[in-house]
Amino acid sequence: MIGQPELTIDVIPGMGGSQRLTKLVGKSKAIDMILTGRMMDSIEAERAGLVSRVVPDHQLMDEAIHAARTIASYSKPTVILAKECVLNAERLTIEDGVRSERRLFHGLFAKEDQKEGMHAFIEKRAPQFTGH
Repeated sequence: MIGQPELTIDVIPGMGGSQRLTKLVGKSKAIDMILTGRMMDSIEAERAGLVSRVVPDHQLMDEAIHAARTIASYSKPTVILAKECVLNAERLTIEDGVRSERRLFHGLFAKEDQKEGMHAFIEKRAPQFTGH
């Protein structure tokens, strides 16, 4: 369950909770959750974009390990830049975010891993990334 139940103990969300929730789910849903103290279940949280996926409890570790292995199979510097682009989307204007993304994208073409990735794609094989 996810929520902002602070009003139920006579305080308001602190540490930026009201600000972050509103940016994530929009004003209407944030007001509903904050003013009523209503908790959101996992299905609603996924629909609202607060969680990326919902899996049965007994599959949680297998799913998490699978996702971690998938991410770890990619070139580490490129994974870091992809994450940076997503995080920039939260704090930059769309124009500045696109500008930053474009610079990072173009910079990747100097990497050995990028060339390996393209060759592997053309040759229909799995790439062997080295982190370079």
